[in-house]
Formats: sequence, C-alpha cells, structure tokens
Amino acid sequence: MPEVVELRPHHAEPDPGRTAAPPLDRPRAEAAARDLLDALGVDVADESTRETPRRLVDVYAELLSPAPFNPTTFPNDGGYDELVVARAIPFHSLCEHHLLPFVGVAHVGYLPGERILGLSKLARVVDFFARNVQVQERLTTQIAQWLERELSPKGVGVVLEAEHMCMSLRGVQKAGSSTVTSALYGAVRDDQRTRQEFLGLTGSAR
Repeated sequence: MPEVVELRPHHAEPDPGRTAAPPLDRPRAEAAARDLLDALGVDVADESTRETPRRLVDVYAELLSPAPFNPTTFPNDGGYDELVVARAIPFHSLCEHHLLPFVGVAHVGYLPGERILGLSKLARVVDFFARNVQVQERLTTQIAQWLERELSPKGVGVVLEAEHMCMSLRGVQKAGSSTVTSALYGAVRDDQRTRQEFLGLTGSAR
C-alpha cells in the first residue's frame, strides 16, 4: 500500500523568521486596492475601472493560494538506483520585493532510497511552494529540502530558470534575461558522475 505523507505548507518550514499568513481579509484588501489605485491617479469611479480593486484582489488571491494535496510515496521494490528527473516544469511566483511575477521552469530530480514519489507530485511540490511571495533562491531550496525530508533519498537536485518581471519591465529593463538557481544535496552534490548526469539531463551543464 502507498504511504500517504502530509505536504506541509511553506510557512511550516524551519525558518523562525517567517510565520503563517493570516486568511484573506477581502473587504480590507479591496479597500486597500482602491486606495492604492486612487493614490496612483486611477479614476476608480469610472465605469471601466470600478471593479478593478476587486479584480486585483482576485488575481493576487489566486496567485498566492496553492492547492493542498497529500502526495503518495511507494516502496522502491525494484531497487531502482538511477536518477528520477522531471524537466521543464512550468511555474510562476511573485517577487516579494515588487509583487511582480517571475516565470520559468523547474528541473527536479532525486536519486531514490527506499521510497519513490508519484511523478506528477514533483510538479505539485513546485507549484505549492511557488504560490507565495518569494525569492527564487528560497524557492529552490524549499523544493529540495522538502524532497530530502519526505523521501530520504540518496540525493536531490533542483534547478530553476526564470525571467523576473521586476528586471524585465522596470529598473534595467533587460527583457529575456533569465536567472538560474540550484540546490544539490547528497550524491547529486558530492558524487561527480551523478552531479554531471543530473546537470546534463536538465540542460544545466553548460
């Protein structure tokens, strides 16, 4: 029988500087959105923008609401001892400094120990941690640390490639530039052959 393990939300990660976010206060959020738009010179009394505060709250509520799930793990009965890699998993998140999106792909892999994870759950783990105000570096390590903690694998590798709108649309305005971050644990970090195989499979060995 598969073992069901509970996916703990990001704020339960061992980080004393981060606490659980309170539930959405929609009336307060819509009032704040209306005040912000008004302060920016947007006529929120106009027919075309009258509902913009509500729509703005809807957008951020959706972007910051991960779908909870209970991933299942299975015994590694076949003794599989090579990498399991899911490549180019699309994701989007919000930069916590500007509340602008960063969008890209995640390459996630692990070297199994005694248990393996359903393949679709690798994408769900990425989405779960991405739907928060984030920095790419933290997002990368959260995904890797969750896999290491829940599976006790022989190694974990996570590489994220993303374009940040706060860099493309403002500031230096370098559209098309990408940021790459990685988190490698266990044999994926320490064993040269395994490390090169993972980076090669993900297209990161350049």
